[in-house]
Amino acid sequence: MKTNHVLAILLLTFGITNAQTGFSGDPLNAVFETRDTDNFWKAFDKMQTSKQNPFIDYMKEGSAGVKGFTENRIINADSLYTVVKKRKEDYLKSRNVLAGIKQKEKRTRAIYTSLKYWYPEAKFPPVYFVYGRFNSGGTISKDGIIIGTEKLNNLDGIVSLIAHELIHYQQDNKGKDILLKYALKEGSADFISELISGETINTSTPYYQYGEAHADKLYREFVTVLKTGNSTDWLYGTSKKDDRPNDLGYWMGYKITETYFNKQTDKHKAIHEILDIQNPLLFLKESGFLDEYIKEYAKKNNMKFDDFFKEQL
Repeated sequence: MKTNHVLAILLLTFGITNAQTGFSGDPLNAVFETRDTDNFWKAFDKMQTSKQNPFIDYMKEGSAGVKGFTENRIINADSLYTVVKKRKEDYLKSRNVLAGIKQKEKRTRAIYTSLKYWYPEAKFPPVYFVYGRFNSGGTISKDGIIIGTEKLNNLDGIVSLIAHELIHYQQDNKGKDILLKYALKEGSADFISELISGETINTSTPYYQYGEAHADKLYREFVTVLKTGNSTDWLYGTSKKDDRPNDLGYWMGYKITETYFNKQTDKHKAIHEILDIQNPLLFLKESGFLDEYIKEYAKKNNMKFDDFFKEQL
């Protein structure tokens, strides 16, 4: 997806449960919460005059976003105060970064409405803009999408980021934890977010451009590793064995999902199936996307084509 390089910091997209709170089924009622940023700057402005840590109130009055950002990120009011005092000038750079957030919110709601058309059961998570300690661009939790506002230089990429993460909240992917499963999870989120936004999000990314330029080699390699639990060289990090960028699995999952979607006559049903992949290997087989390479692999390893799609115990 097309994002500001800061927002490209890994967002934790695994482990989301269905125990969602504060989620709306109506795109027009979805929450965009910025009051935490107002509270942060109130505390910031009191630093020179307050006899106690002014960020105590920021933490105490914080939304679910602040609470979700506390563990492993903010830690506590004293930890935040220490970092803010050291990096005052860095924080000041983001003071007015949300000035254009209303326009981004309108665009995001339009995308939410588009998802509602494709997937009527959709739920829309709150989006929380909070301040932390410069150690995370954001995360997602059962309570919503949380953005580390201090990391923002501008709002470029915010809408596509939210669109991508929105899809993760709808997904109910099952099956063994193999590379294919997670490539489909990320790639299908890119595919559907592109579909509902009307914007070509994927093609501008380094992983998409590299993938298209080295497709034959990468298809052949992916077939040999897609049933393993090792995501190195495909998701969230590389071994540096060549010049590939991070996250080629997004591109691969996108290509498989796109092919599957294009083959289906009932497109609404296809979206439901993409969001509810129960068997990644069967989904791959039904897409037909890598058939040529799987047949080649099966022949080389003296196995039947259909046997390739059986999950290993």
